[in-house]
Amino acid sequence: MYIILRDSFLNFLAGAGEYIKLISDVSKTIFQKFPKWSLIRDQLFSIGVMSLGVVAITGLSTGVVLAAQSIYQLSSKGLANITGIMVAKAMITELGPVLTAFMVTGRVGAAMCAEIGTMKVTEQIDAIRSMAVNPKSYLIAPRFIAGIVMVPLLTVFCILMGILGGYLISTYFFHMSSAAYFTPMPLHITRFDIIAGAVKSIIFGILLVTICCYKGLKTKGGAEGVGKATTNSVVISYVSILISDFLITLALNAIHLKIKYGWHL
Repeated sequence: MYIILRDSFLNFLAGAGEYIKLISDVSKTIFQKFPKWSLIRDQLFSIGVMSLGVVAITGLSTGVVLAAQSIYQLSSKGLANITGIMVAKAMITELGPVLTAFMVTGRVGAAMCAEIGTMKVTEQIDAIRSMAVNPKSYLIAPRFIAGIVMVPLLTVFCILMGILGGYLISTYFFHMSSAAYFTPMPLHITRFDIIAGAVKSIIFGILLVTICCYKGLKTKGGAEGVGKATTNSVVISYVSILISDFLITLALNAIHLKIKYGWHL
């Protein structure tokens, strides 16, 4: 048992080191030789435009459920008018970034891993190297850039759809006035909330793209290996997003309180 645990821990450390090196190499590649616009354009379309539908459905349904639950729970206490604030706050700081990252991982991340993994097991990546082309520059850098750009934009779209969904059910089903839903938002949604959502969306975009590409590059074992790598990439991405969400929340709030009140946490 000790040997198994030791080997598992060492393999984890080796994998983490290789993953960090991948991010470092891709970042250096981008600054040394920026990828072709055609490659970036294709990834922007694949990650961003093609994900609009699933992100819209996710944001809209989440906003509807949040608003309905808020009204059901708070109306008996005379607090139904804070429904708009609760929906907006939850979507901006937590649910928007996390759910968008989940949807993009499931729709795009799995495809990235499967595509790169298939190229790896069929030795297409070796062929790319033989033509003096850096696979990280050709395959990963465009996806890396597109993820950083499009995941935050998709997050904004998801947040807006969530707020819209909450508005629709609040006004047309529960007969709340539009003013009661929207008026408190500018008073209680702070710059910190927006910054927190933006930081999370950027980090989640980096995580999901790099993890899925890394697992694709490490694929072996033919078609079965591609399937396993794809499944592992999605699961690891989900877990990484949830853990990083918790850590980012703690770090940002600690910094915010330190700046605002001088608290020592």
